[in-house]
Amino acid sequence: MIDFEYWWLLAFPLFFGLGWLAARIDIKHLLSESRALPVSYFKGLNFLLNEQPDQAVEAFIEVANRDTESVELQFILGSLFRRRGEVERAIRMHQSLLERTDAADSDYLSALYELAQDYFKAGLFDRAEQLLMQLQGSRHGPAALQHLLVIYEQEREWDQAIAAAWQLAEVSTKPYQKEIAQFYCERAAAEIVDGRLEAARHSLAEALKKRRECVRAILMLGEMEVAAGRHEAAIAIWRQIEMQALSYLSLAGEKLVASYRALGRVDECLDLLRGYLAKHFSQDLLDIAYRLALELHGGEFAYRLVRDEVRRNPSLQGLDTLLDIQQPDAAPERRQDLQLIKNLVHDHTQRLAFYRCDACGFMARRFYWRCPACGGWETYNPRKLEEQGTAAPLAVS
Repeated sequence: MIDFEYWWLLAFPLFFGLGWLAARIDIKHLLSESRALPVSYFKGLNFLLNEQPDQAVEAFIEVANRDTESVELQFILGSLFRRRGEVERAIRMHQSLLERTDAADSDYLSALYELAQDYFKAGLFDRAEQLLMQLQGSRHGPAALQHLLVIYEQEREWDQAIAAAWQLAEVSTKPYQKEIAQFYCERAAAEIVDGRLEAARHSLAEALKKRRECVRAILMLGEMEVAAGRHEAAIAIWRQIEMQALSYLSLAGEKLVASYRALGRVDECLDLLRGYLAKHFSQDLLDIAYRLALELHGGEFAYRLVRDEVRRNPSLQGLDTLLDIQQPDAAPERRQDLQLIKNLVHDHTQRLAFYRCDACGFMARRFYWRCPACGGWETYNPRKLEEQGTAAPLAVS
C-alpha cells in the first residue's frame, strides 16, 4: 500500500509536465494561426461587434481579396451585403458558393438557405419558395418553413399557409392553432367576395374547430346571417362570444344594436348591453349603451346609466361622457367652467383611445386581427389603453 502511494507521488510531477507541454503546443498553434490572419480580419470583427456593418464589409472585402478560398468569409460577406440592402451582391456571393465543386454538403445547404433569404429580401418570392422547399428535411427545415409561411401570408395563399403552419407545429414547441384559425378566416373572406358562401361557412367552421375562441370567425358567421336577412340567427351567433371570449364583446356591440333594431327590439338590446357591462366592463360597450339609452329614454336616464357605471369602474372617458351630458343643462356661469374641464379631460382621453399590440407594442386607433407592425395574429388587446392602465403612445397608426 505504501509503495502504491509513493508511485503516485513520483508520477504526479510527470503528468503535470506533460499537461504543461501540451498547453504550450496548443498556444503556439493558436498563435501561429492568428498570425496567419490579416489585421483586416480582426478589424472586421471589431466593426461587427460595434454594429458598424459598412466598415465591416470593407474590412472583410480586403481579407477576401487575399484569401479567395475562405468559405466562412464569403458567408459573412453575403450576409453583410444583404443587411446593407445590397441584395444583388449577396445573391452573387451565395451563387458562387453554390457553384463550388469542393463545398461540403453542409456548406451547400447553408448557401442554399442564404440565397433563399436573398431572394426573399429582394421580393422574388417564387425563387425563394423554390429554394426553401428544397431545404425541407434538412437542419434548415424549420427556419425555411418560417420563411415559407411569411411568403404564403404575403401572397395570400391561405391553403399553403395552413399546411406550413401545421408542419411548423409538428417541429416546434409553439402551437399554431391561433394562426391556423386566422388563415381559415382569411380564406373565408376571399370565398365570400367570390360568392362561394357555403365554402366560406365551411372555412369558418374549420376555424372554430381549430380554435374555439376564434372571435373573428363568430363575427363573420353572424355577418353572413345578416347578409341573408336572418338577424335572429346572427344575434344567437354573436351572443356565443359571452361564453367563449367575454373581453371581445365590445367588437359585437354595434352589430347587436343593428340587428335588434332591424327586429324592432332595441329595448331588449339595451338590457343585454347593461347585463354585459355588469359582467365585464368595457368603455366601448358603455359608449354604445349610452347612445342607445339616450335615444330610447332621454338624457336623464342615459346620465344615470353612465354615472352608475363610472362609479363602479372609474374612467376618464366615462367622466368625459358625464360632462358632455351635464353641460347643456348647467347654469350659464358654470357652463364655461364645465367646458374647460371637459376639454382637458377629452384631450387626455384621446391620447388613451388606442389599441396596443401585446407582441410589439404598436399603437393604433382601430382594432386589428393582425398587427400591421410585427405581423402577429390576434396580438391586439380588445381593451383600449385607459382600461389597461397604459401610458399614452408615442407613435401610432
